[in-house]
Amino acid sequence: MAAVGLLIIVISFLVDKQRGAYDYLWVYMFLASVGLGGLLLTALEYLVGATWSVPFRRIFEFMSGIVPLLIILVAPLLFCMKDLYSWTHPDIVAGSEILQSKKAYLNVNFFLIRTAFCLVVWFLFYYFFTKNSKKQDTTKDPSLTRRNIKLSVVFAPLFFITLTMAAIDFMMSLEPTWYSTIYGVYYFAGTMVCGLAVATFIAIKLKENGYLSPRVGNDHFYSLGTLLFGFNIFWAYIGFSQYILIWYADIPEETIYYISRWHNGWQYVSMAVLFFHFVIPFLILLPRSIKVNLKVLKVMSVWMILAHMLDLYWEIMPSYGHGPVFGWQELGILLFAPGLIMIVFSMKANKESITPVGDPKLEAGLNFTL
Repeated sequence: MAAVGLLIIVISFLVDKQRGAYDYLWVYMFLASVGLGGLLLTALEYLVGATWSVPFRRIFEFMSGIVPLLIILVAPLLFCMKDLYSWTHPDIVAGSEILQSKKAYLNVNFFLIRTAFCLVVWFLFYYFFTKNSKKQDTTKDPSLTRRNIKLSVVFAPLFFITLTMAAIDFMMSLEPTWYSTIYGVYYFAGTMVCGLAVATFIAIKLKENGYLSPRVGNDHFYSLGTLLFGFNIFWAYIGFSQYILIWYADIPEETIYYISRWHNGWQYVSMAVLFFHFVIPFLILLPRSIKVNLKVLKVMSVWMILAHMLDLYWEIMPSYGHGPVFGWQELGILLFAPGLIMIVFSMKANKESITPVGDPKLEAGLNFTL
């Protein structure tokens, strides 16, 4: 699946380089959401001292295995910067007072430095979190948990800074005259929804196939479902806050973002994001009984993954300058991303224990009840 998707992406670049670049940015940000979502969920467990999530933590760690690949996968985007970002063209910058005022931040050299900084920070914390966790499987050393707690304290602020940088640089700067002060929070909320949805889907599949302990029960999955439900509401709250502030201020540099998403067919995608990402999941996930119904929760996990992909499509593709497009080029994205995630997870699962057997909190996690 990943190979076919990659082949389609390569052909897409050869046929229409600009469309291929926008599609590739779409899949890159989605994979970043999965990898960074897994990394943040790993850190959060250490940071807040959670026990219920310990039986699932290796799933979060396997998801974060996407992070090292982000260093390699970013290369095509760097080679296509002129196809994606108008601020890389000196003649366009020279003709715009707004872009000239942002020149100190939006320039190629500083963009590359920020990108390298983000990737290095993410990789280093991924490396040390997973190294300590794997080592604990054999040593049972509780001091490794304390090391990861200290790491997570340092990681938390760095994560929000770097995630905000990445959201602004890779997506918001597609429309460089527009800005939103809560854009990083919006991408963070979507990343959490995506990370939790992928983790929930994998956890249910592992449970169905007998790879998780029989003591992992409905209360554990209820906690995952509640977090998924809660962060989706948070995503909607941030999205609505951004919209209402821009609507109320009515400044042309800000309203252009929503105007471009309400014409030329994008109004239908905008409404689809509203209903597909928030309204329908809110109504379905609201009852407690749904969060312990693994069949429905599995379907809703896939639903939320697709909803995050739709949200990223809505954020990125209007800058391509056309109405909504979806053809064989975009089909490659839908094959490549899940295929790559499955490859990474399978490779990890074949080498490492699916449960962090050396974690001193594992017993409490397995005994967790609400």
